[in-house]
Amino acid sequence: MSEAQSGKPRVVIVGGGAGGLELATRLGDKYGRKGKLEVTLIERNRTHVWKPKLHEIAAGSMDIAAHEVDYLAQSYWHGFRYRIGEMIGIDRERRQVLVAPYLDAEGREVTPKRSFDYDVLVIAVGSQNNDFGTPGVAEHAIKLESQADAKRFHERMVNACIRAHAQSSPLGEHQLKVAIIGAGATGVELAAELHRTTREVVAFGLDQVDAQKDIRITLIEAADRVLPALPERVSKETEKLLIKLGVDLLVGAKVSEVGSDHVSLTDGRIIPAELIVWAAGVKAPDFLKDIAGLETNRINQLAVRPTLQTTWDDNIFAIGDCSACSWGDRGNVPPRAQAAHQQASHLYSQIPRHLRGEAIKDYRYRDFGSLVSLGEFSTVGSMMGALVGGSLVFEGLFARMMYLSLYKMHEHALHGSVKVALDTLARLITRRTEPHVKLH
Repeated sequence: MSEAQSGKPRVVIVGGGAGGLELATRLGDKYGRKGKLEVTLIERNRTHVWKPKLHEIAAGSMDIAAHEVDYLAQSYWHGFRYRIGEMIGIDRERRQVLVAPYLDAEGREVTPKRSFDYDVLVIAVGSQNNDFGTPGVAEHAIKLESQADAKRFHERMVNACIRAHAQSSPLGEHQLKVAIIGAGATGVELAAELHRTTREVVAFGLDQVDAQKDIRITLIEAADRVLPALPERVSKETEKLLIKLGVDLLVGAKVSEVGSDHVSLTDGRIIPAELIVWAAGVKAPDFLKDIAGLETNRINQLAVRPTLQTTWDDNIFAIGDCSACSWGDRGNVPPRAQAAHQQASHLYSQIPRHLRGEAIKDYRYRDFGSLVSLGEFSTVGSMMGALVGGSLVFEGLFARMMYLSLYKMHEHALHGSVKVALDTLARLITRRTEPHVKLH
């Protein structure tokens, strides 16, 4: 089944993450509303939340309703079409995207298998964690890749606290222990947030639990330091803060297996844990591997030229974490939200040129540094990494403001300055009257 076409140039964007949704919104605002382009966003979820905030949902420190974006409403207000579904293939000869049937929670078909014609296709399906085939990860660990994952972890965390409070027998060795595998930004940020939110959950009346003694968070990293992709000075400052919070750090520790109530390390150590999070490694979704004969690398990313066009098809672009875009002698552009934001802005100006048959400009990544939020305790990072070699390390209030500004840039691209200003004011007012931690 293929939808009726309007005769206008067709831009299809697959993936409603930071890059895909920003691009659909901006193209829809400028060209879709005026009938110059037919812009379609294909996404399997109904709502969008900025991925760097998933750890806050998992810890319970963020009100999802205040931050999520409904794709259908966004498409209505910004001049593009939203179609629910998951891409399963590309017919390059016919220029069609193939989308699987969409089923509801009861297994009933909502939409049939469909195809969407395109003149330009942009693939922005993001990334997922790479478990490197480690036994037990799929069965026993939670990966924070989606809102559903984050909500599931939060529910299990609250239930673990309630269970421990209600039981008459002594706590098991694994109870109220959290093991986070991978000390990149996600793992570090989750550990810091959990330190605070688990204690606040217990403080709501679960007085049979001693938060200081019973709740333990262990952060496991195979490299010799936390945040191995960031400058060493940032790692050291982060380690100091995590140790001060009471987080157990195991660096240079490789996981051999994940069990239902423990993590096994290659050196024979066993780490008891009731909740296990896998936050190590990144790869593009498996279905991208050699899709439609396009060139991919060992972690399934689509190889692109400097224009962000895939190497073997000028009409297919890839942006964000699923794109292998060269960054000169420094390897590929890192999988960060700022890269997806920049690439969406680049294609916003270049896609109309491509449709007119004009030469398009190369994309150049601008590294504004890295920021890691440790919740209300601190924010650390390195600014303008490409310009100063990562030597400018900063923390505290200024770093926190810079971290928040990245999210505000994303919100501005989706909603405009007036709505962002009003929403920010509303959140500040609401925070004074609501509890910091969500229990549902």
